[in-house]
Amino acid sequence: MTAPKYIRNFSIIAHIDHGKSTLADRLMERTGTVSERDMKQQLLDDMDLERQRGITIKARAVTMAYQYQGETYELNLIDTPGHVDFQYEVSRSLACCEGAVLLVDAFQGVEAQTVANAYSAMEHDLTVVPVMNKVDLVHARPDEVREEMVKTLGIDGDDVLGCSAKTGEGCEGVLAAVIDRVPAPAGDPKARLQAMVFDAHYDEYRGAITYVRMMNGTVRKGQKIKFLQQETKHEVVELGQFTPQRRATDKLSAGQVGYLICNIKSLGNIHIGDTVSTADDNPAEVLQGYEEPKRMVFCGLYPSDGQDFKQLRDALEKLAINDPSFEFAPETSDALGFGFRCGFLGLLHMEIVQQRLEQEADVDLIQTAPNVTYQVLTKSGEELVIHTPQDVPDGGDVEEFRQPIVRVSFVLPTEYIGGIMKLNADRRGTYVRTEYLSSTRAMLVYDLALADVIYDMHDKLKTITRGYGTMDYELTGYEGGDLVRLDILVKNDRIDALSIVCDKRDADKRGRAVIKKLKKEIPRHMFEVALQAAIGTRIIARENISAMRKNVTAKCYGGDISRKRKLWEKQKVGKKRMKSIGSVDIPQKAFLAVLETGEEEGKKK
Repeated sequence: MTAPKYIRNFSIIAHIDHGKSTLADRLMERTGTVSERDMKQQLLDDMDLERQRGITIKARAVTMAYQYQGETYELNLIDTPGHVDFQYEVSRSLACCEGAVLLVDAFQGVEAQTVANAYSAMEHDLTVVPVMNKVDLVHARPDEVREEMVKTLGIDGDDVLGCSAKTGEGCEGVLAAVIDRVPAPAGDPKARLQAMVFDAHYDEYRGAITYVRMMNGTVRKGQKIKFLQQETKHEVVELGQFTPQRRATDKLSAGQVGYLICNIKSLGNIHIGDTVSTADDNPAEVLQGYEEPKRMVFCGLYPSDGQDFKQLRDALEKLAINDPSFEFAPETSDALGFGFRCGFLGLLHMEIVQQRLEQEADVDLIQTAPNVTYQVLTKSGEELVIHTPQDVPDGGDVEEFRQPIVRVSFVLPTEYIGGIMKLNADRRGTYVRTEYLSSTRAMLVYDLALADVIYDMHDKLKTITRGYGTMDYELTGYEGGDLVRLDILVKNDRIDALSIVCDKRDADKRGRAVIKKLKKEIPRHMFEVALQAAIGTRIIARENISAMRKNVTAKCYGGDISRKRKLWEKQKVGKKRMKSIGSVDIPQKAFLAVLETGEEEGKKK
């Protein structure tokens, strides 16, 4: 059993692509945790989607043994994602650690997520070990980046270490700093069992595998334990640590990070943030756990073939348990049938979940346009939480329509400040402040509506700053706005899956843009199809898809005109009947047309 004073628990936090997973690889190599034969790039990113996209989606834990000054230390590393959508994974990881290695790219410098992650670590009272990565690059600018870290994060410049996660240069210094600077865990191995559940995943052969950080006490194989929130009792069949594959041990004690297998058949019986204690009548105190993640983006997911509804539900249940920041509830749509309304942390999170469903569960999906959560105060004083535009009451019943506001931090080269200020002015953003990180880089802070941020703000930022700008945002609250529900009518029928909520001042532009796009996406039918955009009963835009025509008089050569008239009259009656009973086929691409903001169309005029 490792004494707590020889244990160090830390995570690696950084902006996207600053080298977290690569540094984790080098640390595992330097400590001999993984043999050279088994080593591969981004070893901890074992999900297919992570390797395809080159990003970390799920936090992963690994235990390393390291000899330092004649003693053997147990280092528990948790590798974390860098994207703002997976900030929840980072906060869960930080709650299990006493320290964090803050990684900054020696060329790109301090970015938006660097600042957010550093403050998050400080809020958790963690010891921050600042490390500058990629110092071996030809165009590295270590002195300027060190100055940015001192100015922005309040870090002592002498504490900043230099390393190259690619070549391994300086990695021993990082390990030594973790041991010297990060405090040992404070738990007592002899106290009553108390462990925090920080993650879980499902194994087809072993059932639910629970990831735990031991706070106090010791747990042994064969022992009876209790999940205090779920109030369920189980026997520990196997326990161990990640090296990075599962390695079984006889016991886990205070300060250690590992896993428990208890023959739990369903992940629904495990609650992330739960406390594990003894199964007797005198368990340990319940730990604080985690704040519930705030789902900010919602969309509908429907099986393209209605028969796959049960298959989609099973896949969503399995995914929601492995990813507690995602939620879903059944709903029906007149246009799409039975499906689910799903909540996500952001647009990338939504994209990842959809791809995982299609790849892992082999379900063919139709996805409706994403929307954010709104609040509506009705005339009767009732406060409604709106997850889907169909739930918005009629305009006459609405006293106040509130939208989520986020504080966005843009980190960018100073020459692009004008372009980003204009972008924010176009989105009706409220200027907060400007901070200069160095002579060439600045951080702009604005308050914006979340709906204006999630759709295409990131793409626009990258375009304006030629790829050098980054952004991070956090929810500040809800504010009243001049918002309306924009309905799309196809052949006079409201298509609920195409409804959107937008600012009244943008409604005309958005409505015209959507129906123009729909006109291109919906194929022609044997009858004329009217496309309309409406606010309540007021039609604000209209386009017609003309009918496919058949020349019914092509076979008439000469002869009396009355014969042709008879055929035309017969065709007219048939078209009228077809128009009244015919249905319009709307392809999936058309459902994504509502993502268009109408800005491009405005520029073309």
